[in-house]
Amino acid sequence: MESGFIVIMLALFTLLAFVVMAIISKRKTEERMDDPSTTKSTLAADKSSTGKPADV
Repeated sequence: MESGFIVIMLALFTLLAFVVMAIISKRKTEERMDDPSTTKSTLAADKSSTGKPADV
């Protein structure tokens, strides 16, 4: 019974950690999209695909 409880708690903690990381990443992405001074992605239609990537 103890090992089952530990496995469940670890699974829930891992799930919670990934959800929190996803929310933080989503917020950073949305902030970057709203900032007009950031460099454009090489996947953007109006930027050359041979240029320097935005995140490097």
